[in-house]
Order: sequence, then structure tokens, then C-alpha cells
Amino acid sequence: MVDFGFEVPKELQERQLMLLEKLKKGGKIKVGVNETTKMVERGVAKLVIIAKDVQPLELVMHLPLICKEKNIPYSFVQAKKELGERAGLSVGTSAVAIVDEGESKKELEDIVKKVKELAK
Repeated sequence: MVDFGFEVPKELQERQLMLLEKLKKGGKIKVGVNETTKMVERGVAKLVIIAKDVQPLELVMHLPLICKEKNIPYSFVQAKKELGERAGLSVGTSAVAIVDEGESKKELEDIVKKVKELAK
């Protein structure tokens, strides 16, 4: 297992996944490494969630770096299968960018605050 700089508690991972489930209907999310990268580079991503079980890891290793560069919070979940399912796919995905939180603004702000505390 690679050290991603900080560990995200299970409870916070679950909250992130639940938020994704809500946003796939009422908000705006971008799914996949390429789409996520584009959203970060354009500076429109509000939160990036990366799966830890991606193989090869090189596929997502650039995401934390460009997120830091653009001052966009990023976090992790254990499995790309679950990340994909919660984002509304029938397959796994390596990364997801939340672009518009819709009616879940407060929830997103709370998660971002906790993620930033962990990343210190």
C-alpha cells in the first residue's frame, strides 16, 4: 500500500460516498481520471475523490499534485468499485470530481473541512 500523505477514516469515506450518491442525481460530478484531471486543471472541481486500489498507481498519482497546485481539496476511498457504483456506474472508477454540489453545499463544506484538517 502506498502512503498518500494522510489516512481518511472509514466514517469520512462513507460520508463522501453518500454525498456522491446524492450528487449523481441532483449535482454535477465528473467521473474517471481524465475528466477529473480536466476539472482540476480548469479549477472548477470542489472536491476530488481518488480510489486507493488503482492499479497501476501511476494512473492517479498526478491527481494529488495538481490538486495541491490548484488548491483543490482531495480525498481517498478504499475501492474503485464502490466509488464507481456510488457515482452511478456499473463499473469501478479511479477518480471522481465534484463540480457542483447542488443542494448539498453544507454537507460538501463539512467534508472538505475535515479533509483539509487530515491533510495538514
